[in-house]
Amino acid sequence: MSVYTPTEIQSIVSAPMNVGMAVAMVDMGIISTAIEAAAITSQIAGAAKKYPDNSVIQAAFSPESLRKADIQKPQVQPEDIKSGAFVAQAVTQVSAVVEMLQGRATEAEIAEYKQFVYDCGNAVANAAGSGLFGTGAKVSEAEAATLAKLKSALGLA
Repeated sequence: MSVYTPTEIQSIVSAPMNVGMAVAMVDMGIISTAIEAAAITSQIAGAAKKYPDNSVIQAAFSPESLRKADIQKPQVQPEDIKSGAFVAQAVTQVSAVVEMLQGRATEAEIAEYKQFVYDCGNAVANAAGSGLFGTGAKVSEAEAATLAKLKSALGLA
């Protein structure tokens, strides 16, 4: 089992959070954004339980690790959302974490981490619809496109 620095742990934790935020931001609404924030929080909080044998996820997402993590809220500009730059930044961050894990975690652990990151984005997309109070169609076209980019970047089938 590899030992990760606090900066590495911060990157491991921030990547799925930023993916969730990127998915939420491509199709924002006041109520839906709050529902989507709850979805990403639930995914992050449940990661250690969902992946009990994954040393990467245990190192970063155990309740103790999450309490210690110094997660910075990303600075997002409206133009970064409209241009797709924020989504690209989130994908780049995930790719950098995956690259950092190479040789330090098993291929199975890396595959699970990648799936977990995708699942975070997917949970956000499916959390709320575009209608009144988050009702209506769950996954918008913009969210579906973002999920497709993410899936491709992660090399998921």
